[in-house]
Amino acid sequence: MSTRFEIERGWDADGTGPIVQTTSGRVRGFLDGPIATWRGIPYGAPVTGTRRFRPPTPPESWDGVRDCLRFGAISPQTMGAMVPVDSDLRMGEDCLWLNVWAPSGSSDEPRPVMVWLHGGAYCLGTAAQAIYDGRKLAETGDVVVVGVNYRLGALGFLDLSSLFHGFTPNLGLRDQLAALEWVRDNIAGFGGDPDNVTLFGQSSGAGCVTALLTAPRAAGLFHRAIAQSPPATTVFGQQRAAIVARRYLELLDMSTTQALDLIDLPIERVVRAAGVLFDEIPLEEPGRLAAAPVVDGDLLPGYPIDLFQRGRSHRVPLIIGTNKDEASLFRLFRSPIMPVTPDAVNIMLRDAAGNHPDLSAERIAEITSAYPDLGKARGALAMSTDAAFRMPAHWVADAHASHSMTWAYRFDHATPMLRAARVGAGHATELPYTFGNFGTLNHDPTFWLGGRKQATEVSGRMMRRWLAFATHGVPAALDGSKHWPPYRPSKCTTLVMDTVDRVVDNPDHDVHTAWGDQAVGFS
Repeated sequence: MSTRFEIERGWDADGTGPIVQTTSGRVRGFLDGPIATWRGIPYGAPVTGTRRFRPPTPPESWDGVRDCLRFGAISPQTMGAMVPVDSDLRMGEDCLWLNVWAPSGSSDEPRPVMVWLHGGAYCLGTAAQAIYDGRKLAETGDVVVVGVNYRLGALGFLDLSSLFHGFTPNLGLRDQLAALEWVRDNIAGFGGDPDNVTLFGQSSGAGCVTALLTAPRAAGLFHRAIAQSPPATTVFGQQRAAIVARRYLELLDMSTTQALDLIDLPIERVVRAAGVLFDEIPLEEPGRLAAAPVVDGDLLPGYPIDLFQRGRSHRVPLIIGTNKDEASLFRLFRSPIMPVTPDAVNIMLRDAAGNHPDLSAERIAEITSAYPDLGKARGALAMSTDAAFRMPAHWVADAHASHSMTWAYRFDHATPMLRAARVGAGHATELPYTFGNFGTLNHDPTFWLGGRKQATEVSGRMMRRWLAFATHGVPAALDGSKHWPPYRPSKCTTLVMDTVDRVVDNPDHDVHTAWGDQAVGFS
């Protein structure tokens, strides 16, 4: 099959634009060197009015050609310093859109497809962030890259179904499923192969990947998965979700009998109260988020980590891993999302013991024995890293490897500046390596002390591994890079990514031993 989009000329004063027929109408993008790009293609209707807090519906069809040259509206949220975006971007509830990057040259075979889910603690971020530009990935690997924008925070991951039966939980996940269905139905027109789709994401986006790996409705919509720093155990039960929903109403000065009025509230008020909630809960209950996927008995029939351990994840190849120093970035930004002080970590452990009957005093003692510096900042950072990311990724890898090919990694690389700033390989620092996009931040300090050449080499290897996985199902960078053997639970074989990659059996052995094989969630 050849790439099917056409190049039409004369659609504006001085340009050319690739046009593709989709199920909703024709869309026009633009050429960026050898890559054709479309921004803001709608995969769902605006979620306004009665559509607020309801599952996505298809966009209305249009006549003629729709220009998809600019990003759509960002999902309404309280932006912070951790989410750098261009000042001309706007927020709004017409936020169900995606971007596509596709090689413009013809191809005899359909190209692999990589669908990206951005992170942001389930309440921040957008597919419009420059760091997620898929052009270099598409060009390097001759693949089609798709970036998905979806509902966040109060609109996407705050389960209000306990307040009114017409409200639906897990709307952010449902948006992502709608985007994957759009890919299934439309990506061939962009030269992509709907039967070779890799779903990949980072942080809460990776948490969505691990959740969808256990969602029955997601079966067949993707064929490989990559989870970068997934908070795989951060999933609520319905009782916990109901408590958070009632607190949200309190912040809005509304009673439960007024819940239906939420669909008519100005979006600014909806977002402002959510911002207070999202700061309040992790401060009062360290280690917990206010918004997360919910076990609803429908989309998510059980806790994903439990379903993994019962062998009920989808049979697809998986790459999963974490960064060496995950929690350091939250300390740097003074973010309440993660506990990064000894006091906060002790509160997290105490609350976890009170909420989980299986967490006996003896088991807490076993876990804390792996952190001799727990009374110091570095010990607290290590504990927070492991509780939120390292151990959940380990438990998922152990379980998924029992039936599907799995590869585990730990990203250790840090530039001299990031090491000097005591960030190291902090949370999200692997993102520019994943996409090959350095320098997307204003006044980016990454290379102030050098290290660009090494970082570029590390990025090249990482991109080639991810691309080989998307193309062939095996992350073999065919360039003489270190062989990356599959994960085996008995050895916990892990690729440590650094200036020189190395394969290590169980690089976090002491931590794994202390925590044990039974998953513990702090949500």
